[in-house]
Order: sequence, then C-alpha cells, then structure tokens
Amino acid sequence: MNRHAARRQTPEERELERKHAELATLESELADRELEFVTLQAELQVFEARYLRTVGRLYAELDDLEAQIAEAEARQHPREDRLRDQAARARATAEESAYAVSTIVETPENRFTPSDDLRTLYREVARQIHPDLATNETDRARGTAAMAEANKAYAAGDEAKLRAILDDWHSSPEAVEGEGVAAELVRTIRKIHQVQRRLAELANALTTLRHSDLYRLKERADAASAVGQDLFSEMADQLSTEISALWKRLDLIRKVAAT
Repeated sequence: MNRHAARRQTPEERELERKHAELATLESELADRELEFVTLQAELQVFEARYLRTVGRLYAELDDLEAQIAEAEARQHPREDRLRDQAARARATAEESAYAVSTIVETPENRFTPSDDLRTLYREVARQIHPDLATNETDRARGTAAMAEANKAYAAGDEAKLRAILDDWHSSPEAVEGEGVAAELVRTIRKIHQVQRRLAELANALTTLRHSDLYRLKERADAASAVGQDLFSEMADQLSTEISALWKRLDLIRKVAAT
C-alpha cells in the first residue's frame, strides 16, 4: 500500500468544495449585476442632469409663468376661491420645478461612458468586497462602506480610487480568515444565502429603474439620436414657443389690471 497515496476527502470537505464552486458562480453573477445596476444608475444620473439643463430649465420657466398668470387672475377676482386655489397649486408646481433645476448635478459629459478597464476593475471590486459576502456584522459594515466608495469612484471614472479601495481591502488585518473545514463550510453557506438575497434585490431594483419615467424618456432620446434627431432640442423648441405665448398672455393681463 502506498503510504503517500492522497488522503480521501471527508464528506464535509467534498461538500465544502461543491459549495465553493456554487459560491464562485454566484459571486461572478453578483459582480455582473452590481456592475449593471451601478452603470444604469450613473447613465440615468447623467441623462437627468442633461435633461434638466436643457429642458428642465424651460419647464421651470413655463411653470413660473403659469403661476404668475394664475396669481394675477386670482388678484383680479379676489372673491373667487377657485382661482385662489388654482394659483396656490400653480405656485407649488413652479417651486418644485425650480428646486429640481437647482439640484442639477454638473457632469463633464453628456453620457456616462465607462471604459472596459473601469468596468472590469469595478466588477473585481464588487466580487471581492461586497458586503453580502461578509459573515459577520463587522465585515458587513466594512464592506458596505467600501462599496459605497467604490460606487462613487466608478461613477466618477476614477480607476486609481478603485484600485486603492481594492488594495486597502486586501491589506487590512480583517482580511485574514479563520481555519477549519466546518467553520469554512458554515461561512460559505451563509455567503451563498446572502448573495442570493442580494441578487433578488438587484433584480427588483433594475426592474424599478427600467420602468421609471426617466428610463422611458432616455429610451425615447436614444431612439431619436439613432436616427439623427435630438429629442431635447425638439422639446426645447416647443417649450420656447409655449413660453413666448405665456409671456404675451401675462403682459395682456397686467395691462388690463393697470387700466
């Protein structure tokens, strides 16, 4: 009998091997879904900022003019509660529009276009430091903070920051794990359950984003761009025409009130 023959794996070791393989597949899927989610979020943020800069400002001006007109008409008929209520609602809408425009996130580009290297790096960060791969609250909190920083770095296109986050994670004392097949098996099973839960959350979050009004507007804009049209320019032209008509109407109301 060969004394150097390989030792047979125990049932726990075989199960651990299977669970490691299952977890590796899930980790890869999780990294892909996190990348998909954070990319779509960044694309929509850039798109929304562009929309607010070009079309949103005009909507804010239009809403303010409609509020001024409603208020002027209410002053002309002070006993009309209906007009006073309409004016209040119009002013509230105008204030909401003005606030939306005031919170525009300035972006250097009209589109979020991450490089392949940036996407690959983010995917690796998500695969290694994701909080849902943690097996205790300390590691989960640490992973949550690191992923939040990684998401910001990705949206900013900062590869150096992403690499620094990954390096810091690997060099941390908390990265050292305990030993023992039984303990590792329990940790792995918990990680699998956590990753599965997060995948379900991401699926719901992606569905919500893709059913949002902003996403539908982006689809319209992309479709128009594909055939050489600029949806925002067309919307802006229409709004400018409406704004011009509202100015004329407001001037007329003011002239009547002054007589």
